Amino acid sequence: MPEAKANSKKKPGASKLFVDLLLCILIPTLILKKLSGVDMLGSTYALVAALSLPLMVGIYEFFQDKKINFVPALGFISILLTGGIGILQLPKEYIAIKEALIPLVIGIATLISSYTKYPLIRTFLYNDLVMDTDKVARQLEHNKKQHEFDQIMVKATWMLASSFTLSAVLNYLLAKWIVVSPSGTAEFNSELGTMNLMSYPVIVLPCMVITMYALFYVIRNIRNLTGLKLEEIVHQ
Repeated sequence: MPEAKANSKKKPGASKLFVDLLLCILIPTLILKKLSGVDMLGSTYALVAALSLPLMVGIYEFFQDKKINFVPALGFISILLTGGIGILQLPKEYIAIKEALIPLVIGIATLISSYTKYPLIRTFLYNDLVMDTDKVARQLEHNKKQHEFDQIMVKATWMLASSFTLSAVLNYLLAKWIVVSPSGTAEFNSELGTMNLMSYPVIVLPCMVITMYALFYVIRNIRNLTGLKLEEIVHQ
């Protein structure tokens, strides 16, 4: 029975990831690349249709969580900005600026938040979904290692911020390289679709490597400071 319960918990996560990839990446890319011609939806309606899918996913998740989260909110703004640039036919250069601006804002906010009561590092890495933070906190207090742990979290914050900075640079370069047609055209939409598709292997994977390194760095040091085993720190 416990095994069945564990499996039932894992399936929704896997299915959610598949749905997110389908609705936020694959289908919008196909719409932008295949339906933007004048004999199909046209550039404006194809752009609206493609962006409406991730927009609806974001709205649905907002009502599910019953709260506004910082990163999804920026994603929501990013979609609206992309739509605005395309529909209002603003200069294509704005796309590269917008693509770089969103991760840069997240990176800066991550650094600034480390000096507040609500550091974003706890949202991204050190949270109850990944680790048993209550057990870790009790053991840190028992071993009188809270100060050392705080220093480790500062270093991890800089690692995480560097991944967002890398994302901003790669986003900008990718957008400048791919999006070369005037906004409001079928070619512009197709290039947006290509950029959307290529952003995962070109941008997400390198940033994921840095993020995973930061996560392992935090876990390794928690083990050293608390004496807890990996299975006692990380939720199974």
